[in-house]
Amino acid sequence: MAKEIFGYARVSSYEQNTDRQLIALRQAGVPEKHIYIDKQSGKNFDRPQYKRMLQRLNQDSVLFVKSIDRLGRNYSDLNEQWRMITKEKGADIVVIDMPILDTRQEKNLLGTLISDIVLALLSYVAENERINIRQRQAEGIAAAKARGVKFGRPSIAVPDNFYEVRRQWRNKELTLKQAARACNLPESTFFYKAREFEDGLKV
Repeated sequence: MAKEIFGYARVSSYEQNTDRQLIALRQAGVPEKHIYIDKQSGKNFDRPQYKRMLQRLNQDSVLFVKSIDRLGRNYSDLNEQWRMITKEKGADIVVIDMPILDTRQEKNLLGTLISDIVLALLSYVAENERINIRQRQAEGIAAAKARGVKFGRPSIAVPDNFYEVRRQWRNKELTLKQAARACNLPESTFFYKAREFEDGLKV
C-alpha cells in the first residue's frame, strides 16, 4: 500500500519566500494540497500549519522537508518532534537535502543509530545558527546606536509653553484636553511628556 505524502515548508517572516522549498517538495512528489506552509520563527513548534499537518500524520504517512532547519531550530524541541512523528505516530520523515535522514531506509539498529547521530548534530547546528543570528542582530543594533542611529519613533519636541501649561494642568487649572490643545499635541503625547518630565527624564 502506497503511503500518503506530505510536505512542510517554513520561512521566518512574511518578507521571505518559500519558492525553493516548494520546488523541492513538488519534485519529491508531494501533492500541492498536502503542502503546509508557516511564515514564522523556528524557535518553537507553536505554528498553525505545522499543527494542522501533524494531526494528519500516521503510520501510513511520509513527511518531506527540504532541510532540517525548516522543520525547526530549537535543539531539544526538534529532537522531541522527530521522535513523536517517527515513534508515536509511526510516520516516516525525509530530509531532502540530507538523504541519510530518510527513515524509510535502513530501519535496522545501525541505520537508526546513524540517523539519530546525524539528526542530533544537524539540530544542534540549526539552533546554534539561530543563536548566532540573534547575536549578530544585537551586535548590529549596538553598533548602529554607537554611530548615533535612532531606533523607534522620532521624539516629538515640546513647544516653548509646555512647562507652563503642564504646571496649569497639574494645578487643575486646565483639563488634559485643554492642555494638549494649548501645546498643539495629542492628549496621549502631552500626558506622556508630562510624566516623563516629572520622572526627571529629558523631555
